[in-house]
Amino acid sequence: MNFVQKNLANAFTLGNLFSGSIGVIELIKGNYEITAICIIVSLILDFLDGFVARAMKTDSNLGAQLDSLADMVTFGLLPGIAMYKALEPFGNQILGIDLPFEFKYIGLLITVFSCLRLAIFNLDDEQTYYFKGLNTPSNTILIFGLYYVLSEKYYFINVYSETLVVLLLITILSSWLLISPIKMIALKFKSMKIKDNYPKLALLIGGFIILIIFGIVGIPLVIVFYILISILFQKQLK
Repeated sequence: MNFVQKNLANAFTLGNLFSGSIGVIELIKGNYEITAICIIVSLILDFLDGFVARAMKTDSNLGAQLDSLADMVTFGLLPGIAMYKALEPFGNQILGIDLPFEFKYIGLLITVFSCLRLAIFNLDDEQTYYFKGLNTPSNTILIFGLYYVLSEKYYFINVYSETLVVLLLITILSSWLLISPIKMIALKFKSMKIKDNYPKLALLIGGFIILIIFGIVGIPLVIVFYILISILFQKQLK
């Protein structure tokens, strides 16, 4: 096996990191369409690195570490910055009361818990055919998707206490889901029998229908559906 073949999977991983880094920069600059493209590219590369490593039998401890470090930027820092920006308009005031901190920094809890989730995943050998807790790519799609559809291009983020409470609750729920014990569907197939893959089929069909009906607004809704369908099929995930 030559050098290129041996390191192809790692090259995809580093490509994920490069794309995610650009996504973070463009998000800060307010270029949300470019950020969305970067997330899509990173998702593809994140899938390819694992697929290639398994197919070519080039799995390694280096590859596993690189994968987590790359994901920490693309699927850890990026969603934290997205929530930071969503909370930024609220400053440090609620119901006319000035607080000694600005709400926007609470959004970075998503980054902190993403890091914790990735570390836990690296030490857990049970998560082969399912995830324990919400995986970081899905969480990124949820958080950035919500921010994207609430941006000025589609609606807007109202600087009202009710909106602030909703965003704070989403931040807390997202952070908890990342490290929760809830089993989540992974699109990895142990068997090709239809009866063994009902949760995956339900997710794929339901997600497709949501996107057809709601379009781009349906992207974060697909992740909500993913969480709900995973909870519904808890006993079948193993």
